[in-house]
Amino acid sequence: MHFDILLQQILNGLVLGSVYALVALGYTMVYGILQLINFAHGEVLMVGAMVGVTVVGLLAGSGLPGPLVLVLAIGAAVPVCIVLALAIERVAYRPLRNAPRLAPLITAIGVSIVIQTLAMILWKPNPIVFPDLLPTQPIEIGGALLAPKQLLILVVSALVMAGLMVLVNKTRLGRAMRATAENPRVAGLMGVNANQVIAATFAIGAALAAIAGVLVAMNYNIAQFSMGFIPGLKAFTAAVLGGIGNLAGAVLGGLLLGIIESLGAGYIGDITGGFLGSHYQDIFAFVVLIAVLVFRPSGLMGERVADRA
Repeated sequence: MHFDILLQQILNGLVLGSVYALVALGYTMVYGILQLINFAHGEVLMVGAMVGVTVVGLLAGSGLPGPLVLVLAIGAAVPVCIVLALAIERVAYRPLRNAPRLAPLITAIGVSIVIQTLAMILWKPNPIVFPDLLPTQPIEIGGALLAPKQLLILVVSALVMAGLMVLVNKTRLGRAMRATAENPRVAGLMGVNANQVIAATFAIGAALAAIAGVLVAMNYNIAQFSMGFIPGLKAFTAAVLGGIGNLAGAVLGGLLLGIIESLGAGYIGDITGGFLGSHYQDIFAFVVLIAVLVFRPSGLMGERVADRA
């Protein structure tokens, strides 16, 4: 096993895992407060990517530098996704807050299909090319190559995740979120407006998904109406792997899942004697999900109630 190939796969896995972690944080925050799996979250990522690629297309001939166009694309995607997530919470989830657990789950799947269909109508079924906005000359790290856009994904993801940790642990909103997660009724008696906290949680999760969506489209140079489904499922797997309801667990789960998937894609051909190729990499996320649910349902970091956000 050559070290440079191994390092390349690990770096690819960290890039992939950073995106999973961003999306998984949205899942885990909502679950921590509402005990609800928001299966429409992957579609929020997709809308972020589609808005981003639309802005990039509109600014294509403007002469603006690529990094600025990317910033503007993210700047447009984030508020659109926040409005979408707030609408989903208000229309689809809030009326079912005290309903049996299955009702909001089915609603979430229905909302996901509706958003995907509307996106297909609005942006058409064909994939849209996301042009390169950054230099394409790769950077060499210990024999492995990392494209500037991949380095940007790592840096942006790290900064956003660090900012979220500070928000949750050091701010008044973060204390209100933790209190609502601990006991919504007692938090209400202490002056915390649960509806506002829940709306803020959806908004923050949507902002993270919007950033992730633009980064995914930038990384693969393509955006399509169906692109949110698989990353959404994998991010959910990452949240379960780390311990759903635990922010640090979501980050750990995302990074681990990305590395497992990348290493699996790199070496599955050698392991199976060529029977399976790298295009089977999606199976690893779901093998991991099954294994976690069977052997450690609470995830690697458990669901420590006091730490939930």
